[in-house]
Formats: sequence, structure tokens, C-alpha cells
Amino acid sequence: MSASTVTRCRTVFPNPLPSALPSPVPTELGIDSTLQDLQLSDFQLDANCHAQQVTQAFEHNPLLPGVILTESGQFWGAISQRRFWERMSRPYSLALFQGRAIRFLYKLVQTELLCLSGTTSVIEAVQLSLQRSPELLYEPLVVQLGSQTYRLLDAHHLLVAQSKIHQMTLALLRQSSQQLEVANLDLQRLASLDALTKVANRRHFNEYLASVWQQAAQFQSSLSIILCDVDFFKRYNDTYGHLAGDDCLQQIAQQLCATVKHSTCLVARYGGEEFAVVLPQTDLSVARELAEAIRCQIAQLAIPHATSSLSERVTLSLGVATAVPTVHSRLEALVDAADRALYAAKSQGRNCVSIFEPVPTDLLMPEQG
Repeated sequence: MSASTVTRCRTVFPNPLPSALPSPVPTELGIDSTLQDLQLSDFQLDANCHAQQVTQAFEHNPLLPGVILTESGQFWGAISQRRFWERMSRPYSLALFQGRAIRFLYKLVQTELLCLSGTTSVIEAVQLSLQRSPELLYEPLVVQLGSQTYRLLDAHHLLVAQSKIHQMTLALLRQSSQQLEVANLDLQRLASLDALTKVANRRHFNEYLASVWQQAAQFQSSLSIILCDVDFFKRYNDTYGHLAGDDCLQQIAQQLCATVKHSTCLVARYGGEEFAVVLPQTDLSVARELAEAIRCQIAQLAIPHATSSLSERVTLSLGVATAVPTVHSRLEALVDAADRALYAAKSQGRNCVSIFEPVPTDLLMPEQG
């Protein structure tokens, strides 16, 4: 039988199993739940039984959705408890039908039944149920569980099941959305980090510098950057190997982060053995003091460097530049100034801090074509 077949009540079905009480309301429902997973009723009587037996059963269990009627062991029809009481509450109906076979009452209350396979999904069953005419919306559904097994499903239980599935689906969607958001944040974080040193990479440095540059231009505040270069790093790699060189860069990056503690500042790997520090709302004097502190802290790491021309330890050369940008300023001029200061530090013998005096406004302005 098709899962979406609408069957007239006089269609003959195989003999159902012995009657049983409704099963408990399922607590675990999912998007793939089917009718056989729901609360089903198995109250069955032969169509020749007296209506008195139906009355007693419904009075004893008002939660029964209805009764399945059989004839010669075959499915014959079904009467909902609601429709049964509507008919029996009419004048003279009790006296007329109580002592007679239920088949006589059935002829007056029979309706078009919706018969679905037990493997029909709850969602599809709800759609088919709601497509019925308004007077049939509260009528139970006939559920075929096997070739000779039929049950009744209360329409209210069907809608409750759909509501639970809907709530579960929303909860899963929220959970999936949260997990996706966390995953996206992790991806963004990983995309902005240098794989070796775990500080910001060059891309994130460029993005962050552009952002704080605009803020500094808006509020006319100072913006400083420090460029750092590990002295004679090629010699270090040649002497100790690239693995040791990687470890050296990692230690330097960690120490830079430990020295530059302010949350608005950014430590980034600028390239190779070069690092950069972005210092929003920081003037030249403060930036110079921080650069000197960085130089001293790296020296105190006491990382051996036997082939350095300066010291037996790894050292840094640092260049510092500061600007107060305007909305028309070029941030490239600030980076270029810090790079010039770094070059000057190397020219002065390395292991020192060199500053580029506050970048003149005309140097920050775009070049005229």
C-alpha cells in the first residue's frame, strides 16, 4: 500500500493483531521518524459486537482515539471516540444502539479514512492529515504496520510528534550554526596566524595596520610601528640548522608578545627573520622605550649565537617610526619610515634601536601624478 494512499473505510484489510494498550509517547524523535515510532492504539472489536462494549471501553480509557472494526477477521472500518460520543449523545441514540451491533452505528458515522503505511514519515503524514477536510482534521489515522497488522494514530499525537521534531530540528540547527561559527572563527584565527611563530602573519599585519590607520586619522592620534630584524640570522641557520633557527624565531615571538602586553597592540611576523609591532595611540618616545625594552629582553633570552659578529647571544636591530595620519595620508609612508630606521640601526652596528623622527605630513600625502 502506498504511504500516501487515502482509502475509503469499506476497503478490506487483513486481520489485526490482538488488542493492546497505546504505547508510551516516544521521547526520542528525529527528522526521519516514521508513524511506527509513535503512540499507536490497538483497540479492536468485531463489527457484530454490541455498541455497549465500545461504550465501556471508551469510558474506561478516554485516551483511546477510536475502535478498529473487523468482520470475519478482516479490517472493516474504524470509528473515532469523538464521533462515537457525538452520535451516542443524541436523543434516543443510547437506547437505540446500545443493544445492537456496532455495525449499525458505523453506517451512520463512517467517514473517509486516511490509511498510511507505518513507514510513512511523520512530516509527510502531518501534511496529508492537514489536507483533509476540516471536519476530518481530528479523526485518527489508520496505520498499516504489516500485511495483517493495523493500528490507530490519534491526530493530536501526530501533531505533538511533529512539534517535537520541529523543536529538535531547530535545536540541531542552532547547534550546527554555533559549531559553524566557532569553526569559522577558528579558520579566521588560523588564517591570520603565522604557522611557525603563532603570532600574526603579514596579511593580518597589513589588515590591522590599515584599520588602526583609519582610526588614527579620524581621531588625529599617534600611530607607531617597530620593525625588528634578527641579527646575522643566516649565519645562525648555517651554524645550528634550520630546526634550531625555527626554535629561535619561536622564542623571539613569544618574548615579543610577553613584552608588548597592551591588547590593542599587534605583534606580527613581517617576513623571514623580521617581526613588526603595531602600536596604536603611541607617540615616538613611548615606542622608542618599548623597542629598547624588546631589545634587552631578547638579549636576556641568552640564545647562543657563536658566529655572530656582535655577541655570543642572539640580538635584534629595531627601527621605530611614528605618524599622526590624516584621511588623505598614505600608511605606506609610515612603514617605509620604519624600514629606513631599521636600515639605519643595521648601518650603526646592529643590536640597537634607531628612530625615524615623526613622519612629516608632506611625506604622508599621496604622490602627485
